[in-house]
Amino acid sequence: MELSVIQHTGEDTGKKVTLAQDIFDIVPNDHAIYMDIKHILANKRQGTHKTKERGEVVGSTRKIKKQKGTGGARAGSVRSPLFKGGGRVFGPRPKDYGFKINKKLKQLAKKSALTYKAQKGGIAILEDFVFDQPKTKAYVEMLNRLQLEGKKTVFVLPAVDKNIILASRNISRAKVMLVDQINTLDVLHAHKLLISETALEKLTHHFIPSP
Repeated sequence: MELSVIQHTGEDTGKKVTLAQDIFDIVPNDHAIYMDIKHILANKRQGTHKTKERGEVVGSTRKIKKQKGTGGARAGSVRSPLFKGGGRVFGPRPKDYGFKINKKLKQLAKKSALTYKAQKGGIAILEDFVFDQPKTKAYVEMLNRLQLEGKKTVFVLPAVDKNIILASRNISRAKVMLVDQINTLDVLHAHKLLISETALEKLTHHFIPSP
């Protein structure tokens, strides 16, 4: 698949690049995508939920009424789960929801996501550029010229560029990441995946190592 290289101002440079078939044109594996997204979301969960049980709530240990003769059930403590303010039975405890998946499965999921994105025309290749200053206005202007105003975008860079990263930081639907930070969830959620020329080369080598 060939794509035209465009400037960040939206103008066509006249150059074309060929997307690697082994990355952008494979048979997508939906189950791999499901497992990878489940893995990402599970690892994001804090798991810090906690309620107090009867041994943890504050309250006297004095027997609140005599054992017999009241006509009601026995009661030994105000911290019992049966009373208001008592402990909770089998309440949630801190838990790590994260789990591991096979590295090759994760790679397959990323390739499948990139393939879907390429098939739907959701990838744009930008000519390498730099911002003189970290201005949000400059990044917004770039999105406007690319007709992506208000849409979710992921811009993939080959290396850290502080001006571009800082310029995009205050835009809620714009995300900037490096090649090795690409993940299935962000690729599929983005309306448009913007990849710089150098980042595309690095991405190809990342998924297809040189022999």
